[in-house]
Amino acid sequence: MLIANREKLIQSLTNPKKEWDIVVVGGGATGLGTALDAASRGYKTLLLEQADFAKGTSSRSTKLVHGGVRYLAQGDMGLVREALYERGLLIKNAAHLVKNESFIIPNYKWWTGAFYTIGLTIYDLLAGKLSFGRSKHISKKETISRLPGIVQKNLYGGVVYHDGQFDDSRLAINLAQTCLEQGATVLNYFKVTDLVKENENIIGVIAQDIETGTVYQIKCKAVINATGVFVDDLLQKDEPHKKPLVRPSQGIHIVVDRSFMPGDDALMIPKTDDGRVLFAVPWHGKLLIGTTDTPINEHSLEPRALDEEIGFVMRNVGKYLAKAPERKDVLSIFAGLRPLAAPQEGSGGTKEISRRHKILVSASGLITITGGKWTTYRRMAQDTVDQAIETAKLKPQACLTQNLPIHGNKSNLDRTDHLYVYGTDREELLKLIKENPAWAEKLHPNMEYTQAEVVWAVRHEMARTVEDVLARRLRALFLDAKTAIEMAPVVAKLIAEQLKKDKDWENRQVVEFTQLAKGYLIGS
Repeated sequence: MLIANREKLIQSLTNPKKEWDIVVVGGGATGLGTALDAASRGYKTLLLEQADFAKGTSSRSTKLVHGGVRYLAQGDMGLVREALYERGLLIKNAAHLVKNESFIIPNYKWWTGAFYTIGLTIYDLLAGKLSFGRSKHISKKETISRLPGIVQKNLYGGVVYHDGQFDDSRLAINLAQTCLEQGATVLNYFKVTDLVKENENIIGVIAQDIETGTVYQIKCKAVINATGVFVDDLLQKDEPHKKPLVRPSQGIHIVVDRSFMPGDDALMIPKTDDGRVLFAVPWHGKLLIGTTDTPINEHSLEPRALDEEIGFVMRNVGKYLAKAPERKDVLSIFAGLRPLAAPQEGSGGTKEISRRHKILVSASGLITITGGKWTTYRRMAQDTVDQAIETAKLKPQACLTQNLPIHGNKSNLDRTDHLYVYGTDREELLKLIKENPAWAEKLHPNMEYTQAEVVWAVRHEMARTVEDVLARRLRALFLDAKTAIEMAPVVAKLIAEQLKKDKDWENRQVVEFTQLAKGYLIGS
């Protein structure tokens, strides 16, 4: 059984003469994917993340593994085909976290049924052998039965299509575990503070352990900047005065009770006030609604939903749901920043900015990967490692990740048991209860999560704080922020016991988490 021991992992950094093949900076989807690709090819790989894995954008998605119906409408067939192929690989390699979800587009104009059926048939054809199921037109009666709570006035029928749904931060944690299994060293709470150069070429990084303050000088052949919306920070260290590569675009989501739309199907709203698509998706027993596309001038680890964004989501979903959610119904609200390629002079809003990934190599040899989306993380990683091989003149090795199962991979799971997200780890997790029967207790009567899951997160999933557990190992913060705040004291106590921390640490953790979680409550 994999035990992710931080002290042991850090020991591999203490030899100043050791030279890594590849150092990946950033522990989101792209960074973790890149580290896994590199390690599985046999390269000596180190990944350093300044906060927790998937702390930024990678835990704040719409939870879709999709080709992108919107990109189809924009005519970007290449991006859609690539994403649909990757979607097919993900449901095979991470079957415990990715599922086939049916989406319904309700039709309120007589001609839209045929219009969307034709468009989505093209979507199915682009998926080829990896199709998730045929799109089809359904009657008004079936639309109402499958989307209970939909507005019925002027409804003609609906179009059903299939796409993937997943748990984003759980996949990130499983990728980190797979990296370790493949021989990589991955560390959270480890910030790269500078680049080391010799004759203008990068030969390493300076990094600080955030927990202890210890600084390490690390030698390597290639440095990959996979820091998402933060890529320009590292690029500035490499080349001060460089023009920004990325312009963040904010997307928010609101989470409400499933009673607003109690069926198993998801709702896809094809055209909002600003021409975007909006989704209402069943997720972990709640209903997730989003998203927006708001240009933002600065980036942060904890972006906040703007009032106008909240109004936009409420207004647009309210046109489709007979019982429209109000502000008081929101259980959690979260915002994420997309690292979109910065627009050139005179181009339009962020909807038109490319979601394709881009790889840049600086004169110093710094490799920067930017853009893209969760669905295509594996392909982005493959392209990035291929570039690193060329830039750093590493001995070429073929990519293996197309057929590499991700930690926990297991199909045919009982998804009514919330522990399904652990996949093959479920049985080992349940053994913890034999070690201490008290760990079978729930953390809170409102949620299924147990004390054993907190212990598991610390021992096997590199969780270091209450936030790591309640935001990204368990999804409590994203599902019901008030309940998550109420869980914090018992979670802090369990972590403190495992990490041998004192009561002061425990109390600080509860205060810090409560402060952070208030930002996920509406009106705060």
